[in-house]
Amino acid sequence: MLQYAAPRGLKQWAEIYRLYQKAFPASEKKPFSIICRKYRQGKTDIWRFTRNGSFAGMVITINGESHILIDYLAVAEDQRGTGIGSEILGLMQKQYAGKGVFLEIESVYEECDNKADRIRRKHFYEKAGMQSMEVFVWLFGVKMELMSFGAKLTYEQYHAFYRDNYGQWAADHIQKAEK
Repeated sequence: MLQYAAPRGLKQWAEIYRLYQKAFPASEKKPFSIICRKYRQGKTDIWRFTRNGSFAGMVITINGESHILIDYLAVAEDQRGTGIGSEILGLMQKQYAGKGVFLEIESVYEECDNKADRIRRKHFYEKAGMQSMEVFVWLFGVKMELMSFGAKLTYEQYHAFYRDNYGQWAADHIQKAEK
């Protein structure tokens, strides 16, 4: 059974940090020190997932008043392909019931070296019940598409979400994009 809790102790934090460093491209990673600062401020949740006592994955959120951004979701390499990613999304939907849960994915409409991976990821989220919000942005130079479990956000609301939770500097690095 998949279980989750906030990390405790150096070993658990190290597992999350290593997976974060390995699972995401440099162009999409925030400095981990900023994530930890926002965690201490209550603007971010960090969840550590285990199955049968073994580390299985992690989620990092950004918490707004009415919306939750799943900022990072990663499954441990030895646990991939077992359905854990879908289980994690379901648990996050329950954890944040009553709030609009959404995430950003790299646009599948851009020509790029990893287009097949982008399409595979989008299909994964769709299979888990997420839908495109039809909002596209340039986020720190990476074209992203917003997806949710039925939540609605306009570009302006999304921009304000970042400004309110990560400050004007972060919001200044977001621009509206076309599909």
